[in-house]
Amino acid sequence: MSVRVLFVCLGNICRSPMAEAVFRRMVDEAGLAGRIEVDSAGTSAYHVGEPAHPGTRRVLAHHGIQYSGRARQVNGSDASGDMVYLIAMDGENVEALRQRFGDLPHLHRLLDFADHTAVRDVPDPYYGDNFDHVYRLVEDGCRGLLEAIQADAKL
Repeated sequence: MSVRVLFVCLGNICRSPMAEAVFRRMVDEAGLAGRIEVDSAGTSAYHVGEPAHPGTRRVLAHHGIQYSGRARQVNGSDASGDMVYLIAMDGENVEALRQRFGDLPHLHRLLDFADHTAVRDVPDPYYGDNFDHVYRLVEDGCRGLLEAIQADAKL
């Protein structure tokens, strides 16, 4: 059984590509690359085709993580299938996904899986340049998400 994980933020240039890259590395390190597919998208079309924000690329490179994806907008095929996890960066994006796709069994905020923060929304670093803080939150959430998927999908 293959599990699909799609990280979603507004524009798909800051938070969701960061989460995609961090989670993909965790999946690879766990030896699950063939069993968990990882991608990211935005609820808006603001940045379609653009590379990740320089701040996202900088913090990923600092942690030895490669990323070369391009922004895209979430579409109907992203929500289809049995084991699809739509992981939003904040409550606004959860609501945008609910409006578009209805209630889905695996629609969550990333930080619902975090163990080391009481924060539930990953702040958008686009204007604040807090990419290092966002990285720490994303890493915490991704770690818990991987554990939850492994338990849920019995991987």
